[in-house]
Amino acid sequence: MTGAGADAPAATGAGGGSGAPFAVPVTVRGYETDTQGHLNQSVYLQYAEHARWSALQAAGIPQATLVAGGIGPVTLETTIRYRRELRAGDEVEVSCRFVWSEGKTFTIEQTVRKADGTPAAEISAVCGILDLTARRLVPDPRAALRPLATDPGVLGLG
Repeated sequence: MTGAGADAPAATGAGGGSGAPFAVPVTVRGYETDTQGHLNQSVYLQYAEHARWSALQAAGIPQATLVAGGIGPVTLETTIRYRRELRAGDEVEVSCRFVWSEGKTFTIEQTVRKADGTPAAEISAVCGILDLTARRLVPDPRAALRPLATDPGVLGLG
């Protein structure tokens, strides 16, 4: 995951299996649109990335903590399903829910939702935690993140 330049007002909710997923608000900016006036497809990835980093931050794991610990999140695969168009000025919320499984990878399920609640896009990312020295995925990403988090519930690590 890499940083993104989307808006950073207050986030809501928690990640994981219970309650509302973690979410951040974003306003679609004119320069992010294509010649048809729609949000450019690559910007959806930036919004999703912004929400993922915001979730880590809300869990108490800033990027500097990850680097100091010799680990970093990586995205291995991303799928986007576009549902409704977004235009400049639209207010959206980008949710983020971590789905943990056994093994080296986990999934982050995200929805870009318009102000009226309509889903504009659904994003699913297969991720892992990279050991920055060995350049290999850590065997248990939950075990790598849980001790770093001051609020593990945001990541569904309750």
